[in-house]
Amino acid sequence: MWFNADGELVGDESAGFQNSSSHIRFRGQQLMQTKIIDLQELAQRARELRGAGKKLVVTNGCFDLLHLGHVRYLQAARKLGDALAVGLNGDRSVSKLKGNGRPINNESDRAEILAALSCVDFVSVFPEMRATRFIRAAQPAIYAKGGDYTSESLNPEERAALQEVGAEIRIIPFEKGYSTSFLLEQLRNARQ
Repeated sequence: MWFNADGELVGDESAGFQNSSSHIRFRGQQLMQTKIIDLQELAQRARELRGAGKKLVVTNGCFDLLHLGHVRYLQAARKLGDALAVGLNGDRSVSKLKGNGRPINNESDRAEILAALSCVDFVSVFPEMRATRFIRAAQPAIYAKGGDYTSESLNPEERAALQEVGAEIRIIPFEKGYSTSFLLEQLRNARQ
């Protein structure tokens, strides 16, 4: 018997049934696509979670070149509540925030990679540089940011939106030695 990542039976030798790996990939893509939602659907899902007495945790960022520091951070954020929504900066805002040559991966690829993580329940792409509209749509119980931030260093507009919705701000310790900028620098040095 063969099972996919969701634990579903995809092949049984005794019955002469064997499912192709392309079907497994297709099912995985379907699962990831159900996690990628617009802000309107995020607002609806957030209302449903609150109505059920569940805590929604949100975070946001570029997540341009996913690395172990990101994964550990997202796992820690997810443990703070019952569901984790990731607000993903769209391509134009990443370019404005990070500079020329960024993003490395386009927003669709970045969203799908994040959605593939079991700790991520929802991914919403937003085009603005700041996550204010994302925060207002999600109205989270908890807002998580990495240890390279403090409550005081958050963007004032975002901090005001968090106060409006009554979100608790939680800073997750920074994973030393992991950063997209560091990875890109290593790649540049390796090419020389």
